[in-house]
Amino acid sequence: MTSNGILQLTLYVVLLVGLGLPLGAYMARVYQGESKFGARVFGPLERLVYRAAGVRADEDMTWRRYAGAVVIFNLLGVLVVYVLQRFQASLPLNPDALGPVSPSVAFNTATSFATNTNWQCYGGETTMSYLTQMAALTVQNFVSAASGMAVLVALIRGFARRSAQGLGSFWVDLTRSTLYVLLPLATVLALLLVSQGVVQTFGGHATAQLMDPCATSDTTMVAEQAIAVGPAA
Repeated sequence: MTSNGILQLTLYVVLLVGLGLPLGAYMARVYQGESKFGARVFGPLERLVYRAAGVRADEDMTWRRYAGAVVIFNLLGVLVVYVLQRFQASLPLNPDALGPVSPSVAFNTATSFATNTNWQCYGGETTMSYLTQMAALTVQNFVSAASGMAVLVALIRGFARRSAQGLGSFWVDLTRSTLYVLLPLATVLALLLVSQGVVQTFGGHATAQLMDPCATSDTTMVAEQAIAVGPAA
């Protein structure tokens, strides 16, 4: 391993350990409903989500209801991501007129992102429309992670409460994971990426003229290169 690699690894470990205590304490207050700062900033939006979804903030689910909510939510996530991929050619935010994703790739991608493994077997910018990238893949980057965080919180409650019948509400844990933890972190990182010049556009691909045109295997001369862009940051 190079000295640069060792430096990056050391920096990563230091940051991870350094953030563990304050971030963990903050998350504990969030899931207990005791984060005063978070409630002031995100509370109105949280309550709006509950009203729109018909969720009670004080609901206490049994483990069966909690598990059922997790399964139903993630199955619906797979379905939505699959449908968006299959019909992206007929939907907006597709400036490069990309066609529908094949059934096998669409199903593989939907299950992968819903389980938060995010395994990809395609070139994202040349396969997925901007709508699919944002409304399907990016949304799953948040809610699938939040779903896993909610399950972990329920497991912790199961150990801590011992004789209690309920594990909390999956919908509340999911909402708080997204609003109070994932969105703030993502916002900071997105602004950092934009400040460093990462692409952020709804325009179609850019075209670069090659300084040294080349011939393909069938002797066709290639003088241009299409550069995929999009709302990357």
